[in-house]
Amino acid sequence: MDVLVLQAFNGLSVSSILLLIALGLAFSFGLMNVINMAHGEFIMIGAYTAYALQLAAQSYFGSPSADITFLVAIPASFLVAGAVGLVLERLLIRHLYGRPLDTLLATWGVGLVLQQTARSIFGAPNVQVVVPEWLSGGITLAPALVLPTKRLFIVALVAVCLAGIYWFLSRSESGRRMRAVMQNRDMAAALGVATRRVDALTFALGSGLAGIAGCTLALIGPIGPSLGTYYIVDAFMVVILGGVGQLPGTILAALVIGSLNTAFEFGSTAVVGKVLVFAMIIAFLQWKPKGLMTLRTR
Repeated sequence: MDVLVLQAFNGLSVSSILLLIALGLAFSFGLMNVINMAHGEFIMIGAYTAYALQLAAQSYFGSPSADITFLVAIPASFLVAGAVGLVLERLLIRHLYGRPLDTLLATWGVGLVLQQTARSIFGAPNVQVVVPEWLSGGITLAPALVLPTKRLFIVALVAVCLAGIYWFLSRSESGRRMRAVMQNRDMAAALGVATRRVDALTFALGSGLAGIAGCTLALIGPIGPSLGTYYIVDAFMVVILGGVGQLPGTILAALVIGSLNTAFEFGSTAVVGKVLVFAMIIAFLQWKPKGLMTLRTR
């Protein structure tokens, strides 16, 4: 029973990170119809932001506490990745709306450029972010059941991000405009909503969420220029399985895929587990091509 509970908790923590990545992709792919192959590089930007802040703090202040530095790195990762996403949307993406193949090729090239930039600045070898002292260790529920504190923190952080997204979409003026453009772009434009400005904000928000995901991934293991490429395929699967443009479906799909990945890997290997998850998703989409949830319209 202890092993089952631990595996379920690991699946929840993996699902939380996958959800944070997929939510950012859901904004760009599901809501804007932009196939952003550089989304994984925004994860990398968030992770390297945390690493750069620790290096800067150590350089200017000697040996500062990693606790404060990492807490500052979370909003900093969101802002830096969001700013890069905003620049990318202004300079490139906005000229390619309605051309999915062109956006795929263009963002794939941008991703390669961002990876090479990271190699030039930080080097090709992986680096490690110092985990804060208060995130070390775990909570002991039984002699053979210890829940790592850093994974509990990741789950709590994702819950806070979800609450913030819900408040933004349902309570703020910018969020209501974003929802209007999601549901009916032409009608929103006819009523005076600046759809291009909403597109830029949406793309920046999705990029910022990917940056936070990268910052949390830095707690689990080393980071490198190719960090985001390991998660981009799973993130696309979450968005498609949940239903394109359906944020509640994205949340449910992330929980399903993360839990299945952990369960299958426990009984076999990582490769076999991934193949089994792919096969199950393909079979499900044959039955429900629009995913777990679809938008009801009249």
